[in-house]
Amino acid sequence: MKKTTLFFVFSFLTLFSLGTLATVTYRPTLKKQLSDAYAILLGEPMPRIAEQPIEVPEPVPEPEEIFVVPDLKEFKVRLRRDHYANHLSAAEENSVGPILDENQLFQLVEDGLLEEVNSGIGYEVEKLTHSHPYLTSESKKVLEELGQTFQALVGDEAFFTVTSGTRTMDQQKKLSRRNRNATKGISSHSHGRSFDISYIRFNGVKSWDYKKQKQLEKVLSHFQKENKIFVIKERKQNCFHITVR
Repeated sequence: MKKTTLFFVFSFLTLFSLGTLATVTYRPTLKKQLSDAYAILLGEPMPRIAEQPIEVPEPVPEPEEIFVVPDLKEFKVRLRRDHYANHLSAAEENSVGPILDENQLFQLVEDGLLEEVNSGIGYEVEKLTHSHPYLTSESKKVLEELGQTFQALVGDEAFFTVTSGTRTMDQQKKLSRRNRNATKGISSHSHGRSFDISYIRFNGVKSWDYKKQKQLEKVLSHFQKENKIFVIKERKQNCFHITVR
């Protein structure tokens, strides 16, 4: 090869090397790309890129449903008698039971699956002797809505009385021996979804108040129409048996 040709080749390689050195010195990104390209050509393993942790967004809690008390002054739907099979089916479908005994009942209370019910707006819970003042959270919520609606309809801080809550199967058996009206088999009361409301006791006074009884029926028929409850009017016990759907 002629000396002139060798001179030009040497000069070209020198200038190319200097240009490359300057480029990678002042452009780190290009330096990285060239290094990766050389590694591929030489068959060297590529350096592992540190994995960036994936940020998982926290779930957004659903907004709590706000109950709006309905105006039932012009409401005229008649209360119907729901078959007891519907009560039992609804109780079993959304069940924490059947609750066999008090040990199981208080364990459910401790686990937060049953909640205590006391007096609230539009209702009171009398001292219970054959059941316990505990319901599922959904049943307690509906009871509170019934009380608010009743008081709004009647006015004057009126309230009705809850006469029965959750019954264990042991209690149900004992009660059926005394009360022919009590179910002998599995009761919807044993699932934490049912409660009884007296229709002869209003504002803490036991009396036949026909007007308030009809106002209570109006409230129950509205909730029945809204597919929130099943209702049976028990004439011997003077109460409405209610199961939350």
